[in-house]
Amino acid sequence: MSDWWRILFAVLIWPGLLGGALLGWLLLWSTRKIMARLQGRKGPPFYQPFFDFAKLMGKKTILPRGTNRIIFNALPLVSLISVTFALALIPVPGNPMKSFNGNLILLIYLLEMPALCDILAGFITRSLYAQIGAAREAVLSIGYNLPFLTALIALAVHAKSTNLQVIMAAAPGPAIIFVAIALLLSIPARLRSNPFSIPNAESEIVAGIYTEYNSKPLAVFELVHGLELTAMVGLLGILFLPFTHNPMVSVAIYLLGAVVLVGLTTGLAAATARLKVQKAFSFFWSWGAIAALLAVVAVVIW
Repeated sequence: MSDWWRILFAVLIWPGLLGGALLGWLLLWSTRKIMARLQGRKGPPFYQPFFDFAKLMGKKTILPRGTNRIIFNALPLVSLISVTFALALIPVPGNPMKSFNGNLILLIYLLEMPALCDILAGFITRSLYAQIGAAREAVLSIGYNLPFLTALIALAVHAKSTNLQVIMAAAPGPAIIFVAIALLLSIPARLRSNPFSIPNAESEIVAGIYTEYNSKPLAVFELVHGLELTAMVGLLGILFLPFTHNPMVSVAIYLLGAVVLVGLTTGLAAATARLKVQKAFSFFWSWGAIAALLAVVAVVIW
């Protein structure tokens, strides 16, 4: 397989758009199903996320008054393209794309694009609810990126490389514990799950950032959310799961890790109430900062 075919397969099939969407929808369904069971409800069927996406794609787009049509439609597409290419960079089992120096830096930039697009989407619609959600997302992203980015930088420093494949193969020893804590602290906020579901608090600001979004643009934003979940699962998987040379075993380990992560985040969401944005920001710049600092110190010492 030539390099171009490897790239196309990774971007469009696995772990990119098609595979990432199917896994993301499955994980989103698992989240809703687990939450329903914890609350004594039955929950939706496994195909519900796909039906929701298909229904939105079939609706007519209503443009809010005073909104630029091009920007309104472009932001979800930019977000989708960014997270799709981010998925293609993660060397999960079955990814044929070759890893290269600097792909960690590119991955970080691509993973930040959906949050930036969300913030812009909230402001361009001129909705008060969307603007409040966008402002909350902007503040929250400054908070959760402290432990998230610091942990990834610590791993790169330890491996003396920004190549994800090299970082994956490196053995950080005891430092991996603090790196894992720093990353896990940021995951619920990146996925807007309780207690950090502040930008999309339905009981306070309707649908938050997406209040004025509908039909196809909203469907793409919902798809991006599923792809982001797949990306977080893949990133944590390559850093902490013991993959083997057997492809089937590696895929099984990867899927098991995905289920565990979804179970933990859903359990946390069910057991906690939504924080205020000030409390969430303080949490990441206190406990998150401590976890990030310990990760750096541990990497330097060991």
